[in-house]
Amino acid sequence: MPCHRAAHSLLKLSKKTARPKGARVSRLLIKRHSSKAKLPTRGTAFAAGYDLYSAEKKTVPAHGKALVDTQLSIAVPNGTYGRIAPRSGLATKFMIDTGAGVIDQDYRGVVHILLYNLSDKDFEVEEGDRVAQLIIERIYTPKIKEVAELDETVRGVGAFGSTGGHNAL
Repeated sequence: MPCHRAAHSLLKLSKKTARPKGARVSRLLIKRHSSKAKLPTRGTAFAAGYDLYSAEKKTVPAHGKALVDTQLSIAVPNGTYGRIAPRSGLATKFMIDTGAGVIDQDYRGVVHILLYNLSDKDFEVEEGDRVAQLIIERIYTPKIKEVAELDETVRGVGAFGSTGGHNAL
């Protein structure tokens, strides 16, 4: 009978559409924290990423960085994480890149976008500008096993340009 009561309790919980803390998420859930927040959008039907918008005006100084507020909290689907990626137009036209771009499955805080300005001119972000893209990626987190040795490979220990003929690094 205890199993039946537990199942009945779960059924009652699901009927109320409540989710226990840390419950599995099957869709991309978005919470707006202000009227300045804009929901992510996809530019085309086959776009890999969702455009993320600034909820504030901000200057990214030349050769500097700035955190841009989206005023959104995001819950990514179970078995995934959100990767914040640069927008190609901002990268090619203005030398704007993104950094520190991971939204973990259990993160529920406001999402900020770290923008790097690699150019010689300040970059102005306006409220409502598309500043980055959110790409949802599957994640695999295997258990860690410490070993005394790793299998040998053809590449071995070569790194930092070793396969491209640029060994001067």
